[in-house]
Amino acid sequence: MSEFDLDLQTVESQLEGEEGDPPDSRVVLGILDGTTPDEEWVELIEDGAVLVLNVKGDVNELAAGFARDVRDSDGNLMHFRGFLVITPPGIEIDTARLE
Repeated sequence: MSEFDLDLQTVESQLEGEEGDPPDSRVVLGILDGTTPDEEWVELIEDGAVLVLNVKGDVNELAAGFARDVRDSDGNLMHFRGFLVITPPGIEIDTARLE
């Protein structure tokens, strides 16, 4: 059997956020109704959280204040059955099973 070198310190540093904090690994459930400041949604996405927001109103109007920021940072947004699913960069929304 061949030997291999596993550098756990390098692996750990790859998993950490920019400031050395571990990335956010949570799904945040919420309501998109205009009462939560856009900056709060953007901050959660920047921290690595996945958002699943129940849309109460016009999704285009309610998400207008943060959708461009999410897309510009290579995040993803998808409106699905009354929910807006938002993922940070690096987390793809797989729609293959919807076809």
